[in-house]
Amino acid sequence: MEIPRPYRECLLDPIPEIYEAADLLRRAVEAHLAGCREDAANLFGLSDIEKIGDWTNKIWGKHDPIIHKVESYAGAPPLLPKGERVKVRMPNRAERSEILARDGYICRFCSIPLVPKEVRSAMVREYPNAVKWGKKNRDQNFALQAMWLQFDHLLPHSRGGGNELANIITTCAPCNFGRMAWTIEELGLVNPKYRQILKTDWNGLVHFQ
Repeated sequence: MEIPRPYRECLLDPIPEIYEAADLLRRAVEAHLAGCREDAANLFGLSDIEKIGDWTNKIWGKHDPIIHKVESYAGAPPLLPKGERVKVRMPNRAERSEILARDGYICRFCSIPLVPKEVRSAMVREYPNAVKWGKKNRDQNFALQAMWLQFDHLLPHSRGGGNELANIITTCAPCNFGRMAWTIEELGLVNPKYRQILKTDWNGLVHFQ
């Protein structure tokens, strides 16, 4: 079996605006906890940077021959019928806690900071006019959209991947959805399990709740 040689860590390198938005979100949470709701609302609004939405759409949008360059290889795991896949697709609460303790709130592919769905939902409830989260992608806060914490299978579930902790990592929504059912090898990505886990003080803004 000849596997394509990996040549990149993620589908598309993060842009500086993502980290600028993360700082704005952090400051918004600090303002909220200090009781400065007007300042918090303003900072939440400033985090909604359109360039981040453009970055996200390049990854999970229309197929791009460069971003989604796929190289098939002999012996690649086949796409399984639904009846032949592992029945339980996602980790349970205890398993998610273990994964977060190991990976932190950082995407294991592109290394951007992540925010859990529960935290984002709490922000939307508290600041519905400042934190957009509509049904359509263009009606969502672009920073929180890109930083949406996901749990992704290194070997895709549809290709036979199981729920053992070694096969599941934290990722951002763009990296997760952008991979679709392709394997890491088909996309020429470096397997995150062989990269050092990035340790930061980013905690997913969980103290907002």
